[in-house]
Amino acid sequence: MTTLNAMMEYTADMLAGLRAEVAGAVVTPTDTDYDAARRAWNLTVDQYPALVVVAETAADVVAAVRFAREFNLDIAVQSTGHGVTLPADDCLLLVTERMTGVTIDAEARIAHVQGGAQWHNVLGPAQEVGLAPLLGSSPDVGVVGYTLGGGMGWLARKYGLATDSVVYFDVVTADGELIRASADEHNDLFWALRGGGGSFGVITALGFRLYPETVVYGGNLIYPIEMARDVFARYRDWITAAPDALTSAIVIINFPPLPMVPEPLRGQTVVMVRGCYAGPVEEGEALVQQWIDWQTPIMNMFQALPFSQVGMISSDPSDPMPDMVSGGWMRELSDEAIDTLIRYGAFSPLTVTEVRHAGGAIARVDPESAAFSHRDAPLLLCLIGVPFSPDAHTALSAHIVEMKKALGSAMHGGVYMNFLEGQESRQRTHEAYLPDTYRRLIAVKAKYDPENVFCHGFNIPARAN
Repeated sequence: MTTLNAMMEYTADMLAGLRAEVAGAVVTPTDTDYDAARRAWNLTVDQYPALVVVAETAADVVAAVRFAREFNLDIAVQSTGHGVTLPADDCLLLVTERMTGVTIDAEARIAHVQGGAQWHNVLGPAQEVGLAPLLGSSPDVGVVGYTLGGGMGWLARKYGLATDSVVYFDVVTADGELIRASADEHNDLFWALRGGGGSFGVITALGFRLYPETVVYGGNLIYPIEMARDVFARYRDWITAAPDALTSAIVIINFPPLPMVPEPLRGQTVVMVRGCYAGPVEEGEALVQQWIDWQTPIMNMFQALPFSQVGMISSDPSDPMPDMVSGGWMRELSDEAIDTLIRYGAFSPLTVTEVRHAGGAIARVDPESAAFSHRDAPLLLCLIGVPFSPDAHTALSAHIVEMKKALGSAMHGGVYMNFLEGQESRQRTHEAYLPDTYRRLIAVKAKYDPENVFCHGFNIPARAN
């Protein structure tokens, strides 16, 4: 693949033409703002694209894609750079972070959102009219990437995945054409994008349904790590009768000894039960009171929350940082699985070991309606670490591999792509889908991107191996 850097002296006028055509910015490796333009939120990603286009409009995206095709450049797309599957080396990096426009149709309960928006761009305007989007644990994550991978947030068991609420995508295809994918137009692509990731084109806008939620009962119960086995066992029993209005998780957290951590938790390892009840507050209080009556926690952080503050439940970091995420679907929380989670999660290189309760509305969707698979899995494992050096990254990777192997039959066998990144994401993409679904995704890829121009998203090949 010939990079733009190698041929710049021959294409200076063409590059000037692209700059004239694009309302946003066009950044080359010799520009002073190149390092800022190429940076991802995840600071473990150190990528060196041949060219960066910071788009402001759909027309900018069209121009960038056509330019990349003319010069035989692959295309990587980034809004925030939280979940990079393949670094944008020697390609055109298309950054959509300036495309943040949001329009709320309160009567139809639909949000119309540009492709670079983050969830906080949607959450505020939606809440002003009494509606809620199906965002995840962090309002600072990009809407598009989260939704293309599925999108399991704090309303998932009541309303389903974010991807299941999408009504259309506006997509720039590999040939530089802007099309709409919906149930009525390009419905094969619409099917693939809902769970199949961003390997089929560039999303310049999407529309999705909103829901009438303004106040939820959410937070965390914090128990000492010494009680972890009992807390896990009780959580296993608690969720068997959980209503769909309750989406919850159990978490082992190794808090770092940093000033940003509250004093009682600084440098401590704890087990937490966290959740969000989307129903009458008194019903949520009664569910949490079962825990209080069983054992008084170190801290009870559950409270009635405006849904606009739902990010407080997980309190995910908002500033760029080195990050490593892995996980997979689980079948059960057996006694053996609980012991393994505690053994590998507590006092370990992992910062977070979280098991989320799935099911509910997620599982009630017709499995043929979208590419997203493994809706039958009742639990989802998420593992997060903060590797501050390459050696720490290697050690953390080995720890995660060993942990998932030790969990054995408790693991479902499928993976959730939003909780994979880098090499693991590339190697395990096929495990995110049922075999027939994966074959169908390959066929859609062959139709819309036969030359695999968008090879930096989920690893969907344009032909079967």
